[in-house]
Amino acid sequence: MNWKNSTTRYGSLSISLHWLMLIVFIAVYATINLRELYEKGSDPREALKTWHFMLGMLAFALVWLRIVARFSDPTPGISPQPPHKQELAAKLLHLALYALMIGMPLTGWLLLSAAGKPIPFFGLELPALIGENKDLAKQIKELHEFVGTMGYFLIGLHAVAAFYHHYIVRDNTLTRILPERE
Repeated sequence: MNWKNSTTRYGSLSISLHWLMLIVFIAVYATINLRELYEKGSDPREALKTWHFMLGMLAFALVWLRIVARFSDPTPGISPQPPHKQELAAKLLHLALYALMIGMPLTGWLLLSAAGKPIPFFGLELPALIGENKDLAKQIKELHEFVGTMGYFLIGLHAVAAFYHHYIVRDNTLTRILPERE
C-alpha cells in the first residue's frame, strides 16, 4: 500500500493516523470515565487522570500530523459522488471533529495551567500556558467537560454517517479509509 493518498483511496499514513486517533480518543474517554470507579485522591484515580492528560496531549500532537497529511495529499473522491448538501455536511462535521481534536487537548492544557497543576507528557512536564487562576480554571473545566460531551455526539455521528454510506448508499466512503485486504 502506498503511504500517500490517491484519487480513489487514502494512503497508509492517513489510514493509520485516522484509526490511531480513534484508539487514542477511546483511551482518553475511558481513562476519564474509569476514574469515577475510584475514591478521590486514590492512586488508581490519580493514575487514570494522569493518563487522561497524557493521552489528550498525544491527540493534540497527532492532530497536527493529520492536518499536514490531509493537506499534502489529494482527498480521495467518493463514488458515486454524493449530493452537494451531503458533501457540505461532511465537510462541516470534519471541521467540527478537527476543532474537537485541537480544542479538547488545548482546553485541558489551559485547565491544568490555570489550576496550577503539572502538565505531564510521558516523562516530560509541559510548560503552563497561563498563570494560576482558580476561578478561570473552573470556567475552563466547564467548557472542557461540555465539549467533551459534545465529542461523543460528533464521533458517533461520524461513525453513523460512515455506516449509512456503506450499508444504505453503498458508496466507497468507508472503504476509502479502511486498510486494504491482501
